[in-house]
Amino acid sequence: MATTSIQVAETPLVRLALQRADDALVLGHRLSEWCGHAPVLEEDIALANLALDLIGQARELYALAGEAEGAGHDEDQLAYLRNERAYRNLLLLEQPNGDFALTIARQFLYAAFIDPWWRATLHATHPGLAAIAAKAEKETAYHLRHSAEWLIRLGDGTPESHRRAQEALDRLWPYTGEMFEPAEATLVADGVCADPPGLRETWNATVDAVLAQATLQRPKDGWMQTGGRAGRHTEHLGPLLAELQYMQRVLPGAVW
Repeated sequence: MATTSIQVAETPLVRLALQRADDALVLGHRLSEWCGHAPVLEEDIALANLALDLIGQARELYALAGEAEGAGHDEDQLAYLRNERAYRNLLLLEQPNGDFALTIARQFLYAAFIDPWWRATLHATHPGLAAIAAKAEKETAYHLRHSAEWLIRLGDGTPESHRRAQEALDRLWPYTGEMFEPAEATLVADGVCADPPGLRETWNATVDAVLAQATLQRPKDGWMQTGGRAGRHTEHLGPLLAELQYMQRVLPGAVW
């Protein structure tokens, strides 16, 4: 019998897969909200393609999580039938789109982290995760390049675009620290994934280089928002999930 909610037994590997899948699904959904609303037609298509890349990554990661859990949960159930507190995505990614500058800043800050993470995961000892990384890294490399070019264009553009880009960075910066929370020690020791703190230097170098070209000021590091990995989210995730999960909640077990 179909159910409207599921519980997941989270081993370290399952939790890792859910973290990355939830990141991709939530950000993909946010980018999909731009469809038909982007400032130019070409960017409308580009953002939709970025969203499709991320949702494709989420599907593969949910499938991996379901296989690792061994409880019969498929990708649709893991995406649509968990409650808000069971989601493991970064708080940064559930933030509303805001204006175009905010969306681009959010995309850049995350892509500058996740691209080297996937690149390191190409050598993962887990064959399923390494296979996902082989495809995902090509996509995130483009996501990083695309968002960096736009951030430079906005920051080094008109006074208005510069102001909006700087305000976007200032607003989102307190959510960036969560990206570098340590991974499960057993996974790192076994070579399953890279430890995020080890990617901070690479992220700093990428961010500083792009901000210099964009004539934008790097916000000061200070207190950082955390909690997404533990299921403690901002007020923005609940409405997002209500929209995302509506069909499965109303018609449990529905398929295309």
